[in-house]
Amino acid sequence: MTGDERVVLLSEEGRGIGAALKSEVHHAETPLHLAFSCHVVHEDGRRVLVTRRALSKKTWPGTWTNAFCGHPQPFEAIPDAVVRRARHELGIGLSGVRLVLPDFRYRAVDASGVVENEICPVYVATVVGEPVCNPDEAMEARWVEPAALAESARLSPWAFSPWLVRQLEEMSGLRDALPSQEMQR
Repeated sequence: MTGDERVVLLSEEGRGIGAALKSEVHHAETPLHLAFSCHVVHEDGRRVLVTRRALSKKTWPGTWTNAFCGHPQPFEAIPDAVVRRARHELGIGLSGVRLVLPDFRYRAVDASGVVENEICPVYVATVVGEPVCNPDEAMEARWVEPAALAESARLSPWAFSPWLVRQLEEMSGLRDALPSQEMQR
């Protein structure tokens, strides 16, 4: 990714109202903008991927989170941005990309005072390939059982990104987001 990556700015109603440089938008008064989160399911359907954010990240460095997040570029379809970021952050392809929380929105303040303020649709996809972390994005990746992840996030929310904790609550630990044939195993 280049330093000129942009984010889509949003009105309180969620309508696009402009764009700003990603490098300049995240601060103590971050405006509402468009993002996305993606939870990646192993091809066995029984595990999900969590990553530990790189220590160089501006917000929540070293924190465990969902597989990856990102920002669609102006005029970029969000599913296309999801595929782009999967390749950039983890070197993986995706199949079966689907929207599971279309209206997810959150605002959180990092210990450094930087605010995340996003309308952030949440996707689930199946991995194609083995993850290889881009060190600028993630320092570690692990496959975990969804129920164990949900329980860990419930017991120690401080160890996880605030968006992951909320998403897990809303998705019942990903149980509702897994393909139905996988749940019957």
